Amino acid sequence: MKSFVALLLCLFVPVTAFAGDNSYKVVYDGGSIQSMKSGMDVRLFIDADRVRIMNGKTEVANIPAASITEISYGQDVHRRVGAAIGLAVISLGIGALMLLAKSKKHYIGLTWTDGDKKGGFAMQCDKSDYRGELAGLEGITGKKAVDSDAMTVKN
Repeated sequence: MKSFVALLLCLFVPVTAFAGDNSYKVVYDGGSIQSMKSGMDVRLFIDADRVRIMNGKTEVANIPAASITEISYGQDVHRRVGAAIGLAVISLGIGALMLLAKSKKHYIGLTWTDGDKKGGFAMQCDKSDYRGELAGLEGITGKKAVDSDAMTVKN
């Protein structure tokens, strides 16, 4: 019985190790993809030569890595005012402490030119995944991400 369990584990463990998903869960924040609306949960696949966006089992966008012209990154930092007010109803001290807490949202933007087709989109990424997404996008495109918070707009 022990040898059967050991054999089963020897077969099962390597299969689960290679069954990993090379995708990231992101929220589409807006852009030129006509079939998507802001706030949709989608999956971002970073392949060796392209970036794909899937909504369920439907492929929404397929962007060749060579056509990506810019990768940008930015953050949205705000205070948790709503949560602080809600907690202040229960306990004024906890609500006041909660008002000091900040929340960060991480955004990655892509622009591309594929022949005569130009496009771009922004996506909100999970705080534990955005570094991996940036590294993957920079790796397949050979372009360095631009920090949009550091850019200044001159009119």
